Amino acid sequence: MSAEITTVEFRALAELRYRIRHFLSDGDSAARDAGLEPQQYLLLLMIRGLPQGQEATIRTLAERLTLKHHSAVELIDRLETHGLVRRTRGRHDRRRVMVSLLPRGERMLEDVARQRINELRSYGHELVRAIAQLLEPPQERQSDNHPKKYPINGRRERRAYRS
Repeated sequence: MSAEITTVEFRALAELRYRIRHFLSDGDSAARDAGLEPQQYLLLLMIRGLPQGQEATIRTLAERLTLKHHSAVELIDRLETHGLVRRTRGRHDRRRVMVSLLPRGERMLEDVARQRINELRSYGHELVRAIAQLLEPPQERQSDNHPKKYPINGRRERRAYRS
């Protein structure tokens, strides 16, 4: 069984959550400033940033965005209407639909991604620090948020809470 969670670990987890939410919120703002909705930016990013060997099918994109298939289709419809992506059918399997970036979509994605990368290079160390605190084993196994026992007159115990 693992050791109790320490106050340091709770603080690190809260800090990590704060940093991630801050990064995501700033990303949403950057996307909107570039004329994209946050989900649109994420779809463009998924197309461009797929792992090597994966194809940008609707199924893959929906999975990577944690969207239902029909929601991904609607998102792709909107991006296609704005001239940011193109759909093509597979040569061997016409049911297979591939999505690719058009030059305008590539430019808009690069504008937002450049800003996001620069932000990470400037402030990412704080996010890394929060993660590192959680990856390192705790130095003190007794949690700061549990009462410590201090003897009084050698017979009774008093519980004191550390602040």
